[in-house]
Amino acid sequence: MSIVVIGSLNMDMVVRAERAPEAGETLFGQGFALSPGGKGANQAVAAARLGADVTMIGRVGKDAFGSGLLEIMEQEQVHTAYISQSESQATGVASIVVDGAGENRIIVVPGANVEMKPEDIEALVTVISGAGIVVMQLETDLAMCESAAVMAFRHGIPVILNPAPAQLLSDKLLHHVTYLTPNETEAGILAGISVESVEDAERAARIMLQKGVQHMIVTLGSKGALIVDAAGSRHVQGFPVQAVDTVAAGDSFNGALAWQLTCGRTLEEAVRFANAVGALSVGKTGAIASLPRLEEVEQFLRTAANAESHEQ
Repeated sequence: MSIVVIGSLNMDMVVRAERAPEAGETLFGQGFALSPGGKGANQAVAAARLGADVTMIGRVGKDAFGSGLLEIMEQEQVHTAYISQSESQATGVASIVVDGAGENRIIVVPGANVEMKPEDIEALVTVISGAGIVVMQLETDLAMCESAAVMAFRHGIPVILNPAPAQLLSDKLLHHVTYLTPNETEAGILAGISVESVEDAERAARIMLQKGVQHMIVTLGSKGALIVDAAGSRHVQGFPVQAVDTVAAGDSFNGALAWQLTCGRTLEEAVRFANAVGALSVGKTGAIASLPRLEEVEQFLRTAANAESHEQ
């Protein structure tokens, strides 16, 4: 079954430094790279590299960055027929500082990404209604996301919403979301509480269920992920690894989750697999460049299973 990703395409400008500068401070960095990204593009490629049939809906500018992103998506076997080019806006960009611990600080200038409006989605009903699952994030127009979620819901298509960058969401949008996948910080913002522990994450998740979300999946970094829904709460353990760059960790998780769900896996199985994909992604630098292929993930899971059996 196909995955339709509706979201952003950015060119990432990545600077590596021992630490991020303070206000008014200038530091020397260790490296710079242009890297294709954007949460939508990352999630689309993450699923495609695992073997999914992926169609991307988005918008870029008529500029070198836009042309480069279209070329890269085609190389990654993502269907690009519904990635349009803006007549007036530049391609979105992201400025990313990665520190010595692999943590990142990001400023996004969305550009053409926010040009897509609800009327653009209305013209794509055939694409969305034919999907196995629809995946979205929040680097695009919020009203457009809401229209897409309502349309998918109307046609019985499950929706994964990765609520990043975090912002308050309408109950109308949340009511049409099948799987909401915030990290701890995003879960706290959405629920209006502080999330400092797994217990806090469960509290935040239950608040969001009351707003209409069917399944909450709170990602917890190396601690894995917490699933909370009508069936209860389940903590799916993660895979502790040495982080080099966390830029696309959440995106790799969401792409993998979408693929596993379209393959008919249980939610727990899909989340465990997605945890492994996220763990692999933080071991490499870059956004799309860090996304693993299926054989890497399968080998990683075999190694983890062997280690677990020797511990018992």
